Amino acid sequence: MRLLAAFAVVVALAISSKAEIRHDLVDLALPTNNDALFHGGGPAFYQVIERDYRGVKSTPWEGGQYGFVREPIHTARGIVYSRFHEGIDIRPLQRNARGEPLDPVRAIAAGKVLYVNLVPAHSNYGKYIIIEHRWDDSSYYSLYAHLSTAHVRAGQQVARGEQIAVMGYTGSGINQTRAHLHLELNLMLSRHFESWYDTYRKEEPNYHGVYNGLNLKGIDIARLYLALRAKPSLTMPEFLASEEIFYKVALPKSAHFDLVELYPWLLREPARGDVGSWEVSFARSGLALGVEPRPQAVTQPQLNWIKPATIDYRYLTQEYVAGRGKSAHLTKEGEELMQLLIWPR
Repeated sequence: MRLLAAFAVVVALAISSKAEIRHDLVDLALPTNNDALFHGGGPAFYQVIERDYRGVKSTPWEGGQYGFVREPIHTARGIVYSRFHEGIDIRPLQRNARGEPLDPVRAIAAGKVLYVNLVPAHSNYGKYIIIEHRWDDSSYYSLYAHLSTAHVRAGQQVARGEQIAVMGYTGSGINQTRAHLHLELNLMLSRHFESWYDTYRKEEPNYHGVYNGLNLKGIDIARLYLALRAKPSLTMPEFLASEEIFYKVALPKSAHFDLVELYPWLLREPARGDVGSWEVSFARSGLALGVEPRPQAVTQPQLNWIKPATIDYRYLTQEYVAGRGKSAHLTKEGEELMQLLIWPR
């Protein structure tokens, strides 16, 4: 009874919040002086990656973009890029005589600094900062990674365009030549992440609490910058509504379902009558795009639909889904992601 009562509260909060959502202006500044994104982007804006594909080495700037842009694999439909890049890599404009990057890093919008990691070895991000921004009654989290130095501390309020750090090359697999700012804008998956992590990721300590990268799902921030330039009144829900839905998963009802509490606009329709499960729509990246109540009950996460494809879905979904055609199924990683969304049950 206690579980059902808590679940009813979640539904009620989501529905009432949806009706009262206000729409805030999303006014983003670029995080560095590099504004080439607005002038064609390409190699003037994105930092290159180092690629070795079938013995051929290259340094494509395309790998610095958001999306499936890394680790090419040869398939029946040609080359497919199977590794997802959660943010964008912005190349430096200034270096000193020793080649060290000098570009100041600034907050993309007003917000509150929630986390600063100053121990590079604790993350592939190296030194990084997370800032919370509030739009449409929801929190979004900008992440600034591979920093040389950080100029802010957790709990500090920052203004749009205020300097927070200096660009660097801390973190895994980055050298001075490839120094850059890795920028993300994320949704949070669960406020109960630490408990989930202790259950599913026991082999490695979590130094970052709920601000671990596994608990954050990035949106296409480069496309958002360009979309806002074309339509300054664009809201975050409107922007994300334009993303492609790639698969849908039914989740068991749970006393904890943070998606509709943290992002009430995700709820596409109010719950009428008994809710047996939540059907969540996902982008290829695993970013949630919508939630709908369903009367059918499920006991475990269940793949309900996926866009037809001719190759193994593991190459198209960050390995959250695998198989082909009617054999498509959630992988172990996919099931764990779904458990996080409704954790603890």
